[in-house]
Amino acid sequence: MKYSTLFFILFYTLTGYSQEKAKAVVTIEETYQKEIRKLSKKKAIKKAFSMIENQRAQTLADHILLTEIEAPPFKEEKRAAKFLEMMKAVGVDSIWIDEVGNVLALRKGIKRGKVVALDAHLDTVFPEGTDVKVKMRGDTIYAPGAADDTRGLAMLIRVLQVMNQAKIETEHDVLFVGSVGEEGLGDLRGVKHLFSEKGTKIDSWIAIDGGAIGRVNNQGLGSHRYRITFNGPGGHSWGAFGLANPHHALGTAIHNFVQGADAFTAYGPKTSYNVGVIGGGTSINSIPFSSTMEIDMRSVSPARLDSMDVILKEAVEKALVAQNKIKRLGKPLTVDVVKIGDRPSGELSESLPIIQRAMACTAFFGKRPQLSRGSTNSNIPIAMGIPAVTIGRGGVGRNAHSLHEWWLDVQGYKSTQLALLLLLSEAKLSK
Repeated sequence: MKYSTLFFILFYTLTGYSQEKAKAVVTIEETYQKEIRKLSKKKAIKKAFSMIENQRAQTLADHILLTEIEAPPFKEEKRAAKFLEMMKAVGVDSIWIDEVGNVLALRKGIKRGKVVALDAHLDTVFPEGTDVKVKMRGDTIYAPGAADDTRGLAMLIRVLQVMNQAKIETEHDVLFVGSVGEEGLGDLRGVKHLFSEKGTKIDSWIAIDGGAIGRVNNQGLGSHRYRITFNGPGGHSWGAFGLANPHHALGTAIHNFVQGADAFTAYGPKTSYNVGVIGGGTSINSIPFSSTMEIDMRSVSPARLDSMDVILKEAVEKALVAQNKIKRLGKPLTVDVVKIGDRPSGELSESLPIIQRAMACTAFFGKRPQLSRGSTNSNIPIAMGIPAVTIGRGGVGRNAHSLHEWWLDVQGYKSTQLALLLLLSEAKLSK
């Protein structure tokens, strides 16, 4: 094992995972700790735990197989089809792909009164054509998307399989979800559909995503994303000099926005902004006919995101007016402001049963639970006040969203055991 890998194992062991600083002190009620300890002593649970540990090689094989099926934004179909095939082979009461592409596998409970979902997302951030072939270096998997979130999909397969093999029955229905659109401009479209009027009934939601044992994500980090495009006639840089220039307007808009956003984000609840993509133009000696930027703004506060919207739109309008004012010929510029992402903020109390159970399960495995805020599939149910939590996929991973992403199986089976234990505590063991 290389020293760099060893360093990251130590780093993640000490720090856990959080998209924002985790809450250092949490209170786990004794009632829930007793519930988890009692559940863990059940014969069927012990058998399932043993199976999960003994089937590590198969879980890794499933992990690698799915990693090598690319799942670019809005094109998750191939991976979805394979995941459905693998879940169906394990055995469920019904399985289907919904109208937006989510894979849904239902395992019926004895009482059928409640639906508890266990989710991992199918998509990765990488565009079509990315080399996703797994490269093993020692005991480490290297491949784009290996950790985020293909490991979670392999965990879902294993949880379902050991529930069947150990003959575990639950009171409530369990819905296994391979969701689409978690990353980037996917804008949580899979989960938004599930919790819309067109979706299926879900009473509790457990998502598996990045991070180690210890992650208990009970807070949604909201974001607004915009695509701003200035449009004009375009022309030769010399022959048509004097036309309003979309690039010049875009540069002014960025300047205006940064000035206003910097002042606003210097105080109050944490809020961020980023101009992440700029595009447009055809050549150095051509006045462009369009100029585009994409902006990401995040905040713990929905009200502050709304204020950032105002700052952005005012900055853009001011830039448009300024550029049109100095044009010497031709038609004025126009601008299109399109909202391309809207993830809601929200927070669930740590006293909520699902959060208490997640923390109690974490403590059962000898780790300190860390309440955190992140941008995950749980944002949607959290914002709606529906019991939800995101937990880590375990092991050790690094370089997510890069071509150098890697994942190392350091007791990764324990995170699968934790996911099973949390799922059964919510869905209720039937006996």
